[in-house]
Amino acid sequence: MKQIVLVLSLVSPLLAAEMLRISSSLDAMGTTFTIVAYDEDRARLESATDEAFEEVRRLDALLSNYKRDSEWSRVNREAATRPVAVSQELFDLLAACIDYSRRSGGAFDITVAPLVKIWGFYKGSGRLPHRAEIRDAMAKVGFEGLILDPVSRTVRFAKPGMEIDPGGIGKGYAVDRVVAVLKAAGIGVALVSAGGSSIYALGAPPGQAGWKVKIRHPKSPSETIEETILNNESMSTSGSYEKFFVVGGKRYTHIFDPRTGYPATGAVSVSVVAPKTIDSEAWTKPFFIRGRAWTARHKPEGFRVYFCEEKMEVACAWLQ
Repeated sequence: MKQIVLVLSLVSPLLAAEMLRISSSLDAMGTTFTIVAYDEDRARLESATDEAFEEVRRLDALLSNYKRDSEWSRVNREAATRPVAVSQELFDLLAACIDYSRRSGGAFDITVAPLVKIWGFYKGSGRLPHRAEIRDAMAKVGFEGLILDPVSRTVRFAKPGMEIDPGGIGKGYAVDRVVAVLKAAGIGVALVSAGGSSIYALGAPPGQAGWKVKIRHPKSPSETIEETILNNESMSTSGSYEKFFVVGGKRYTHIFDPRTGYPATGAVSVSVVAPKTIDSEAWTKPFFIRGRAWTARHKPEGFRVYFCEEKMEVACAWLQ
């Protein structure tokens, strides 16, 4: 179901001359995309927002693993039996995923789909699998088994039962594409959000240094634990509070360590500020999985990382 709400309001003329503000939402890709944008031209705002949401719908049809006719689903169905020819866009996205996997030492891995399923997080709220199930799933996981041929532009899986999951990359990629559409339409000030966990701040609202964004408290998501200002940069957050279940007093989160087959422990939330949303979203997972010390040594130059760990109590801070 898609809902679009349009709100127009004038910003004080002391701050900007007749700047209009538009706020719109669309449900797609298993989340809610929201655009807040400013411009002097109402028609341009409305047209740009419509074009941006058309791009989201297009990407939903391309990347969804819930839609049987999507290109992503076709790869999952057929790549274990033969090389599958794909669009240049999907090929480039999969190549980027392999690069993230290599640079993170396997902590980022889109082949985790078999783990997502046996842990019950695919269309479910989670379950505790048997160790034999985990071993069986792990035999189907590993980015090295995702084989790309740039000459024929094909994708194939090295092992039967392999599947890829867009959950760690899709929203960030879509947010960046939305921003590109808005820029091409002449919009210079906007905040684009996918479910609040992947955000890009384009420019700054009238009279402001940037967009003020909040980081939720990992133990009380309705509360704010930190605020930061973004201007032409993104922020993505992964937290154990997003999806989890509890068995025997122990919490099991949806963020898996692809190297072990078990949910990651130690961190409770990680927020990454980076120039592109695809980067900020992709890197939250390896940072969450590998911990503060590894993150401090390996985070790309220019990234800012807000790290929350659970010790005697939740300890959060920006990495220096």
